[in-house]
Amino acid sequence: MRIEQTFQALKARNEAGLIAYLTAGDPNLAVTEQLVEAMAQAGVDMIELGVPFSDPVADGPVIQRASQRALKAGTNLERILESVARLRGRGVILPIMLMTYYNPIYRRGLGTAAVMLAQAGVDGLIVPDLPYEESQELAGLLKEQGMYLIYLLAPTSSQQRIQKITEQARGFIYCVSLAGVTGERNTLPPELPEFVQRVRSQTDQPLAVGFGLSRPELMPLIAAMADAAVGGSAFVSLVEQNPEDPVTPVVSLASSLKEALI
Repeated sequence: MRIEQTFQALKARNEAGLIAYLTAGDPNLAVTEQLVEAMAQAGVDMIELGVPFSDPVADGPVIQRASQRALKAGTNLERILESVARLRGRGVILPIMLMTYYNPIYRRGLGTAAVMLAQAGVDGLIVPDLPYEESQELAGLLKEQGMYLIYLLAPTSSQQRIQKITEQARGFIYCVSLAGVTGERNTLPPELPEFVQRVRSQTDQPLAVGFGLSRPELMPLIAAMADAAVGGSAFVSLVEQNPEDPVTPVVSLASSLKEALI
């Protein structure tokens, strides 16, 4: 399992990982592939590819706009998986996860979707609008194909819910740093360390903290409490601001964030 191997390697080096999010197909899938390859070379440890969706309720305005641009460019799940397969064929070995709303998976049939994901070389699936209580079928189908359903926990999660999810979670647990939608923030929520510690007390699985992380000076704080940091909106903003050449600024940010995690 690439996810497990990556976290084991990070632990052996005594460093926290950087998980980078990109909206797949923004501005087009060829650029997305260029970004993934460049970010892998810049030290990013794992990639999340967002599947654009017409009603991205968990996402802030930056990722909403990226989803609209990707949809206008003709991006869909099948084309994203073709891109992942091409990246694998070109030797990209870092873990690649898809973040998708439930509808695109459900419409294709859960079993069919799981096989499609595995054949393309996907390592895990994050589904923000799929409640834990309704996730067992999909989690089981992904597991049969050698993949993980990555669960999310928020600061508002009860201790009972944390316990239930940590018992089932594999790969890593995505700790959302705050309640609300995605977007860049300049500071960490004051309650974040206590929340992460509550999760840590229930599991030995790696913990990744995300939502709103864009500044290198925040990275050591994340490294002190978790196993990885997730950066998303900041990368997507750079793609939006630099449509002709997003690779250079994206790689620069990725390198600075990763350096701060070591």
